[in-house]
Amino acid sequence: MAEERYWEIDLLRGLAVVGMVAYHFILNYYWTFGSIPYDITWFMIGRITSITFITLVGLSLTISYSRASKRIKNGRRLFAKYLKRGLKIFCLGLIVTAASYLWLRIGFILFGILHFIGVSIILAYPFLLFGKKSGLRRSNVANLIFAITFIIAGLAFETFAVGFPWLLPIGIAPAGFYTYDYFPIFPWFSLVLIGLYLGNELYPRGERSEELKFFERIKIENPLTKLMCFLGRHSLTIYFLHAPILILVFYILRFL
Repeated sequence: MAEERYWEIDLLRGLAVVGMVAYHFILNYYWTFGSIPYDITWFMIGRITSITFITLVGLSLTISYSRASKRIKNGRRLFAKYLKRGLKIFCLGLIVTAASYLWLRIGFILFGILHFIGVSIILAYPFLLFGKKSGLRRSNVANLIFAITFIIAGLAFETFAVGFPWLLPIGIAPAGFYTYDYFPIFPWFSLVLIGLYLGNELYPRGERSEELKFFERIKIENPLTKLMCFLGRHSLTIYFLHAPILILVFYILRFL
């Protein structure tokens, strides 16, 4: 029996999917025809979309962990579940790296959002314990404290420059480094931690909190809302497929 999905989370994720596709559509249009200015508005749309996705990664992890820990009592097996999931998404990121190198060469993706999410799922495992033991709310605040630490470290790392790319995952880049998609652990993992905090507060033990119980009484009948929830349920597939589709479409339009 499939576990219950919370439609409000799928809805938020679906809206982020729309923002992502719109952002990449504009970017591809600009790269192809150069007739639409890429300004701060589109940059902010991209950033808001990324922030939403990453925060929901943390929030969803708390729900998944609460449910999985009821079935899987062995700590190693439980960690293996998230290790496997993280590696799977990271490997999808490697495919994006290879494809972007073949297509772009300059600015190809080395540590983009899929690489980051894959690593974050694994890295988040010990932080999932905050808020799951005694003193839920008190220990959960530790995730916010660590989030601030990651932000500060990320700001500090931006001032560093090295002559090699091996520290890219933590936010230390070579001088002149350029890529179209870069989400280093410092500071972006802070959003995952904020998501963990929100998940523990809003969905304790993997269930809606009393403050969110009203969502259970809402019947989803609006076609647009249903569509957004559908997109949210299939966000990874859409993310992985929409980029090559857009590239192909604009490649064809360019030569028509």
